Amino acid sequence: MAVSNSKTLLPLFLVSLLLLPHFAQSSDPMVIKNTAEEHSMTDEEIDCDEACGERCKLSSRPNLCKRACGTCCDRCHCVPPGTSGNYDVCPCYRDMTTHGGRHKCP
Repeated sequence: MAVSNSKTLLPLFLVSLLLLPHFAQSSDPMVIKNTAEEHSMTDEEIDCDEACGERCKLSSRPNLCKRACGTCCDRCHCVPPGTSGNYDVCPCYRDMTTHGGRHKCP
């Protein structure tokens, strides 16, 4: 009886392996589409001057901080919450560096 079950399950397993890439590929465009929709909503909603003013309010050099933050915000359309840290919220903001390899965004 165990032999007949394995003979039945083997074709089902092989068919599922053949269909798996089809389902994986069909879900990728949805992820990209959702990300693009979220990004376009962020483009319209963010006020870089206000967000960078809040981000840089405790900086020892607020004008320099706001200028750097403004550049990053214009490129990434995102500013992390708070006055420092929280870079994981905005990966683009986190990953931007200067020519010297230091973090560009405050």
